[in-house]
Amino acid sequence: MKKLDESLLLRLPPFSQLSRAQIRKILDQAQTKRLDEGGSFFSEGEEATRFYLLLDGHIRVIKTTPAGDQIIVLHIAAGQLFGIAAALGHSLYPATAQAAAESLALSWPMPLLQEFSAIYQGFATENYKVVGARMQEMQSRISEMATQQVEQRVATALLRLTNQAGRKTDEGIEIDFPITRQDISEMTGTTLHTVSRLLSGWEKQGIILSTRKRIVIVEAHQLVRISDNLT
Repeated sequence: MKKLDESLLLRLPPFSQLSRAQIRKILDQAQTKRLDEGGSFFSEGEEATRFYLLLDGHIRVIKTTPAGDQIIVLHIAAGQLFGIAAALGHSLYPATAQAAAESLALSWPMPLLQEFSAIYQGFATENYKVVGARMQEMQSRISEMATQQVEQRVATALLRLTNQAGRKTDEGIEIDFPITRQDISEMTGTTLHTVSRLLSGWEKQGIILSTRKRIVIVEAHQLVRISDNLT
């Protein structure tokens, strides 16, 4: 990892409170892994041997239900840690980490997660923040599934994605990684037919633009109204 300049990581949360020398020590113990869209960094149920930092790309976190259905439970943007199973008390990965676009990550042996947290206060602080944020998002998703109508859930999912990975364009706010209607159905616990019907309707109303793997939010305030059931 000597070719990767530590200055490139200074602004990333796990490293922002560390010196260049400390970052260098961490990088010297890392391995790189690059995946094409659709590849997996690890799969649900595998032994949790390594943890990761996403440098570029986007990750969808997928769980399989007892009935064999796949549900997208989280999305992870560049600059974030993932695969931190040990911090959650797991010896196996509880979900699959799949590249939603071409992705590049650093990884370290799992025992170093505890070691880095013990030695580097900034790394520990970020690790705790990640765990807390992921737990909070999971609680929000469970609440949405239990209390929101399908139309609200789909609108809320699109708004969450624009907050996590939105890119301003001349047309509106584009979700900055490939996403399909099947992905959205797996995020919201509904059918592909229902998602297609909703998105087609919203496109006719000028709320969104949608192609095979691209969604642009044109009228975000209208999605907020749908999400809040104000329509």
